[in-house]
Amino acid sequence: MIRFVTDLIGVVLISSSMFVFASSVLGIYRFRYVLNRMHSAALCETLGMMLLVSGLTFLLGISWHSAKMILIVVFLWMASPVASHLIARAEVLTHAHITDELEVVDDERHI
Repeated sequence: MIRFVTDLIGVVLISSSMFVFASSVLGIYRFRYVLNRMHSAALCETLGMMLLVSGLTFLLGISWHSAKMILIVVFLWMASPVASHLIARAEVLTHAHITDELEVVDDERHI
């Protein structure tokens, strides 16, 4: 009975991650500006991967493999926001007509 519950939780988490991935792909194709597309992709990477790895951890049970997958999620949670911020900052600094597309604060502390 307990194995059935953990398998069910794992399948629900993996299904939820597939929904997040599908909506992220839809957002990447739907949004017009680079920063909006990047935001959609960054959310997919953090939330989708967390749900997917959590579901796989429930399916595998407590083992070294699940511990490694949890460490991967922790690494992605630390690295993904930093990478997304640096890509967005590079886009704002290099795009000549960024103010035509969206509002950018001119103060150097906010860029």
